[in-house]
Amino acid sequence: MLPLFVYGGMSVGKTSVILQIFRHLNRPFVYSSCRTCYSLRTLFECILNQLLLHQKDADNGYLSAKRCEKPSDFVNFLREALVKVVKTLQGNPGKLGTKKLTGQEHGHMIYLIFDNLELVRDWDKSSSILPFLFNLHEVLNMNEVGFLFISNTSPDAYYSNMGYLEPIPVYFSEYTEDDLRKIFMRNQTNQEMYSSFLSVVLGPFYRITRQVNELSLTFSSLYKTYCEASDDLNNVPNESSKRTRFSHFQPHIAPALNQIFKISSPLSEVNNLKEAKRKGGSMKFSGCDSSEHLDFHMSTSAKYLLLSAFLASRNPATLDASLFDSTGGTSSRKKRKRPSEKSIEQKEISEQELLMKGPGTFPLERLLAIFQCITSVAEISLEDEQGNVLMESQNEDSELMSDVLLQLSSLCNANFVVKGGSCPLEGSTRYRSTVSEDMALKVARSIKFPLSKYMYRR
Repeated sequence: MLPLFVYGGMSVGKTSVILQIFRHLNRPFVYSSCRTCYSLRTLFECILNQLLLHQKDADNGYLSAKRCEKPSDFVNFLREALVKVVKTLQGNPGKLGTKKLTGQEHGHMIYLIFDNLELVRDWDKSSSILPFLFNLHEVLNMNEVGFLFISNTSPDAYYSNMGYLEPIPVYFSEYTEDDLRKIFMRNQTNQEMYSSFLSVVLGPFYRITRQVNELSLTFSSLYKTYCEASDDLNNVPNESSKRTRFSHFQPHIAPALNQIFKISSPLSEVNNLKEAKRKGGSMKFSGCDSSEHLDFHMSTSAKYLLLSAFLASRNPATLDASLFDSTGGTSSRKKRKRPSEKSIEQKEISEQELLMKGPGTFPLERLLAIFQCITSVAEISLEDEQGNVLMESQNEDSELMSDVLLQLSSLCNANFVVKGGSCPLEGSTRYRSTVSEDMALKVARSIKFPLSKYMYRR
């Protein structure tokens, strides 16, 4: 059996579906997650412990069956353990001593499942670990052993690490809106009430995220607010009660949309603080105040990502180092030399050429780098403005909690960003921003971001 590479976005059911299939068919498998197995040694020992039916406890000092750190030792130990398991499955598919391997009653093959494979790229020596894992099938040369790799990223991200025997890709698409409705409608006591609730919130939130775990947490709190208009939670909603609940519930939707993918904007909070002090009133933070100037709702994280895509399309990549310093913003301490007339003329010519070419394409890596830089600008400006007074309270909020890939997918679905094809040399997809300069400035003003400071053409 050739190795399989199962990939798709987060929370689309990759792991649960694969494990349920093996359990339903009662096939023997060894599951290891690169999230809990955070190093090469823990990954090796986790696999060997399952194959050798070893469980760490107080009697054995919570030690593994084999201490294994080197890939060469792991191959030898793995082959010995697999040969023993395969012989047991072929000769006696019943009990193996006093313990049983998962699903050993049926089938003569054993499957090794590696989940969260994308995390291996953050390990030390990942450039050698990934080729080793992909080539295990060839090194072992055992037809009775199957390999499954589960990842949130596509096979293109591992292209340079795969051997000539590439795994068979299996793609898990994202949940549709109907799929999410069916998932959230399960085990609901009041089906009609929850259905009316989903008809209000599912559409806006579906454009932001499709992750069931994040939507579940948000919907659980919003559903309580939705039901506050009535004391009886078991009543059947009618058109009149639906309108009453909607009018009561509508102001809570926009702040909840911002909370799912939250990047704090201390710049806007500093301005709110100044305004509150000027008026002598108490300051109130609201996630939807900055969106009043836009004709549509967009989370704060998506706004920063949209501006990042706009800058990546309009600015030459060679100027990224000069536009963004190591702290994330433009360096104001460096003294600029007075440009000569020739350099000014050359700059005007290059600006005209860039304007004639239109928005350019950019790789995902450059987009993420600009995104990280501009989201840190607000923290720096706040520290300069208020010292350390507000920084302590904002440290937790200023952490990047959004899934940028899902946000990028939402922007692509809304045609704010389009795919510009793949580079034949890099082998990766490139993107292009379709947002006009007026639109980008409008979005930047809604979050108090100084976009003009980062534009090549001013």
